[in-house]
Amino acid sequence: MADKTDTPVADAGEKQPKSVRVVLLALMIAMMLAMLDNMIIGTAMPTIVGELGGLEHLSWVVTAYTLATAASTPLWGKLGDMYGRKGTFLSSIVIFLIGSALSGMAQNMGQLIGFRAVQGLGAGGLMVGVMAIIGDLIPPRERGKYQGMMAGVMALAMIGGPLVGGTITDNWGWRWAFYINLPLGVVALIAVTAVLHLPRKRSKARIDYLGAALLTVGITAIVLVTTWGGTEYAWSSARIMELTGIGVAALVGFVFWQTRAAEPVVPLHIFRSLNFTLMSVIGFITGFVMFGATLFLPLYQQSVQGASATNSGLLLLPMLGAMLVTSMVAGRVTTNTGKYKVFPVLGSALMIVGLYLLSTMDTGTSRLTSGIFMAVVGLGMGCLMQITMLVAQNSVEMKDMGVASSSTTLFRTLGSSFGVAIMGALFNNRVQDVMSERAGGLGSKVTEQSAQLDWKSMQKLPALVREAYQHAVSAGTHSAFLLGAVVAVLALVAAVFVKEVPLKGAGPTASDDGKAGDPAAQTPVVEPV
Repeated sequence: MADKTDTPVADAGEKQPKSVRVVLLALMIAMMLAMLDNMIIGTAMPTIVGELGGLEHLSWVVTAYTLATAASTPLWGKLGDMYGRKGTFLSSIVIFLIGSALSGMAQNMGQLIGFRAVQGLGAGGLMVGVMAIIGDLIPPRERGKYQGMMAGVMALAMIGGPLVGGTITDNWGWRWAFYINLPLGVVALIAVTAVLHLPRKRSKARIDYLGAALLTVGITAIVLVTTWGGTEYAWSSARIMELTGIGVAALVGFVFWQTRAAEPVVPLHIFRSLNFTLMSVIGFITGFVMFGATLFLPLYQQSVQGASATNSGLLLLPMLGAMLVTSMVAGRVTTNTGKYKVFPVLGSALMIVGLYLLSTMDTGTSRLTSGIFMAVVGLGMGCLMQITMLVAQNSVEMKDMGVASSSTTLFRTLGSSFGVAIMGALFNNRVQDVMSERAGGLGSKVTEQSAQLDWKSMQKLPALVREAYQHAVSAGTHSAFLLGAVVAVLALVAAVFVKEVPLKGAGPTASDDGKAGDPAAQTPVVEPV
């Protein structure tokens, strides 16, 4: 296979289509495993707590998974660069499946939390592996064709996750919410093993254990601050201050050590590329906005507009549908023209407008109107979601493809953590204030445990308090989305400074610039099917 792995894109293009599609199908299954998991588990959590107990540790079922995923993401990317993409990707799938099987067999909440952490370790390598392998297989110029597939998987996970989770839990039991990963994972394992063939790497370099430890501590502290702040502990509490100090110190130490390490976990030279740095910023902000929106939109529609909680994933259909269509169009245009700067600029502008429109919603806003506002946000995110990864990968050498993919993924993950935490804190405070104003002491008592009430809890409230809560949720979403619009302005500023560097690979750009033989513009070939 060695002679095939160095075939230029221009020569390989006609040999690949069928085998590439098989590999991409396997990669999309693995990507769905990582994205679908939390969506399914969220629906099953009340049943899990009912059987295993441990309500006070409920948040750790999600937190343990998130922490392990975020902390391991950069390490998977680096391991792929050092020892080969295929082996590390298969390892991440195996670890994820082991964690899934063990989680399904958990006998108490402590075991479930521990096994979820194992699952999260594997999940950290799934997304990075998918993005990096696509970066290896398909040149940037051609990669836009496949953006629609990735956006479609994301939309399917967000819409179908709650529905699948509810169906599985009601009919098969909550343990199958974890076991369902096993057949899908086995299919991905078999397909990747049989069809994907990448160059084997044998690196003599040692793993940067100190850098990995510092980065893990720093990321863990940051995620805990954003998860616990304003919920488990007050933002000004000693625990949050300690975690903040530890996180900042660890990350400063990490950056310093990366300048001295022989084989750094995250080579700082990749940030010398202006485009890569800008894509990291835009990715962070996209994560900030997207996960904040997916948290508060269903809450608004259920609490204020009276939508059913059963089909909560369907409530996001206008946003996710628009995101899917725009992503496909952006990908096709990028492939045909080689031009991409317009999409970060247009996407950021649409996201600002859409978030501002969402901030104007009140108790009288119709579902049609809110759906149109969501679609505007979706159009913006569709221009940004895959383009950020495409430009980031195009900004580095092939040897750094893994760390570029993992760093971009990590920034988006951290953005989502900050978005949920900061927008959530703003939302909660606003809800408490409005409830106190409109319903007095009773209003404050109703929301003192949580500012986010489910539909059943709302129906038990007196009419006056229920009406006050609807106004409070409207006010809270106004503040959260207005903050999102302000933050999105930073993405627009970053997008303006993006330089349109020609995309590597097939197409007119490669031949016109004489880069068809450039190693950076070459891609491995998968085994014919």
